[in-house]
Amino acid sequence: MKLHELKSAEGTRKKRNRVGRGMASGNGKTAGRGHKGQNARSGGGVRPGFEGGQMPLFQRLPKRGFTNIHRKEFAIVNLDTLNRFDEGTEVTPELLIETGVVSNMKSGVKILAKGNLEKKLTVKAHKFSASAKEAIEAAGGQTEVI
Repeated sequence: MKLHELKSAEGTRKKRNRVGRGMASGNGKTAGRGHKGQNARSGGGVRPGFEGGQMPLFQRLPKRGFTNIHRKEFAIVNLDTLNRFDEGTEVTPELLIETGVVSNMKSGVKILAKGNLEKKLTVKAHKFSASAKEAIEAAGGQTEVI
């Protein structure tokens, strides 16, 4: 079979139903909506989740927990990621965004201690885990909370 021999199967390309185009179209007058009733009206129909007056599922289920609207979400950077920078580099959130390490910084950058750091770096971030701070200082670097 070659590209020029391809042919769509019968019934795969159905024409769009153009409603309200006269009686001959088969969908004139009521435009396929039947006579009267809620769904025949403009703007008719029910909202998503409506169950005909029965208590909807989302209202029957128990509600649990709490969402803190002031929650801060940090972009996470691990120590092994910082090895890509040269010895003695000052690593800032701006540099991390520039090099593509962090794509969307919401409330700031947090450095976590996954992996090993083999270079002496000055790291400036919004938060550090205690073990990450120790690891950076053990490698001869410095940490600075912005």
